[in-house]
Amino acid sequence: MKYYLAIDIGAASGRHIVAHKENDEIISEEIYRFSNGVKEEDGHLVWDVDYLFAEVKKGIKEALKRYEIESLSIDTWGVDYVLLDGDKEIYPVYAYRDARTKEYIDEVHSLIPFKKLYECTGSQFQPFNSIYQFYTDKMWGRLEKATDYLMIPEYLLYKLTGIKIHEFTNATTTGMINHETLEFDKEIIEKLELPERLFTRLTKSGYIYGCLKEEIQQEVNGNCRVMLCTTHDTASAVEGIPMVGNELYISSGTWSLLGVKTEKPLTDEGSMKANYSNEGGVGYNRYQKNIMGLWLVQELKKELCPLKDWVEITEDAEKSACRITVDVEDEIFLAPSSMKDAFIRRTGIQDMKDADLFRCAYESLAKGYKRAIEELECNTGKVYEKLYIVGGGAKNRLLNRLTEEYTGKRVIALPIEATALGNFKAQMEKN
Repeated sequence: MKYYLAIDIGAASGRHIVAHKENDEIISEEIYRFSNGVKEEDGHLVWDVDYLFAEVKKGIKEALKRYEIESLSIDTWGVDYVLLDGDKEIYPVYAYRDARTKEYIDEVHSLIPFKKLYECTGSQFQPFNSIYQFYTDKMWGRLEKATDYLMIPEYLLYKLTGIKIHEFTNATTTGMINHETLEFDKEIIEKLELPERLFTRLTKSGYIYGCLKEEIQQEVNGNCRVMLCTTHDTASAVEGIPMVGNELYISSGTWSLLGVKTEKPLTDEGSMKANYSNEGGVGYNRYQKNIMGLWLVQELKKELCPLKDWVEITEDAEKSACRITVDVEDEIFLAPSSMKDAFIRRTGIQDMKDADLFRCAYESLAKGYKRAIEELECNTGKVYEKLYIVGGGAKNRLLNRLTEEYTGKRVIALPIEATALGNFKAQMEKN
C-alpha cells in the first residue's frame, strides 16, 4: 500500500496529513498540526519562515516514523514570497496583511493603469498582491541583491530539495501572469523596472523534485520523493472538491474564496468592476473572488472570548436578534488593531454584545456571498443551482444556513480536507 504526505499550511495553522487509497477512496489521517500566524517586527507584519520550516520537518519526521511515505508535497496561501540572495534569505519575509504597499499602489497604477493590468492578467485588485509587494521591495532597495524569489510553498520545497521552481497556480496570485501566454508578463516587468532575472518560467503540478536532501534525510530519519502539487491552497482545494458538474464553490477559511471554473479568463469591464480574479487551475481557469472570510470571527474570538469554544460561540450568535450587516470587503477589516472596534465603527452601535458581533459577522459574510454570486452570474451569463463549501467554514451550520437563505442556492457543505485531497490528487496521478 502506498502512503502520501500532504503538508497544508494556512495563515492560522499547518497540517501534515497522510493518505492512502482503498477501493478508489482516499483514506486520510492527520499526523501533525502546528500553529501559524503573523508576527509584528519593527512595526511590520512578517512571517517566521524559519519556524515554518522547522515545523515542516517535525511533521515529516513524525510521518516517516509511522509510515513508509511514497511522496510528499506542500501547499500554502498565495501572494507572499521569500527573497533570496543565492542560498541566503533576505529578511524579513513580509506578510500580506502588512500595510507597506499602500504608499506605492498609486505609483504602480501611474506606470500601468489598473485597467491595463486587469486586461493583461485578469487579477482582482488587492493591496497585498505580489505586484505591489515587488514594487515596494524595489523602492526599498531589497531587490538589488536578490537573485531569486520563491513563493512560500516553493521556498519550503526548495529547503527540502535544493531545487528552485516557480509553480503555475501560485504564480497566478502575483497579479503578473499574462492570461494568454500563462507566463510572467514582460511589459509589466519592464514598465515597473523590476529585475527580469527574478521572473523565470513556470512549472505545472506533477513535477518530481527527487528525494530529500541528505542533511534533511538525517534530520527526519528517512527519505521519500518530493513532488510539486498545485501549491496555491485554493487551487488544491478546488481540485479536491468532489463536485458533480460545474457549480459554485467557496473555499472557506481565513479567507472565503468564492468562484466557479471557467474555460478561459474573463477580463471584461464587468468582471473588473466586480473585482473578480482569474487564477490558475488544472486545465481550467478559476474565476473567483476573495472575500474577507472567517478572519472576522477568528479575530473577534481572539479579542473577546479566547477560551470559549466555537460551538458555544455559534449557538449564542444563533440566538442573537442582531440582523445588522457590514461590507465584508471593507479594508477596515483587513488588519485592525481591534476587530470589535472595526465593527462598532461600521455599524455605529457602541453597546453591541459579543453574540451580536458574531451574528453580525456571519450575517455579513452570507450577504457578501449573495452579492458576489449575483455579480458572478451576471458576468458569466449563467445561473448556478448548487454551492459547494469546503474548509473550516463548512463545519459552521449557522453560516451555512444563512448562506443558503441569502443566496437561494442549495448549499452542499463538505467538512473535508479538500486542500489536502487536491494535494494528494497531484501526487497520486504520478504514481
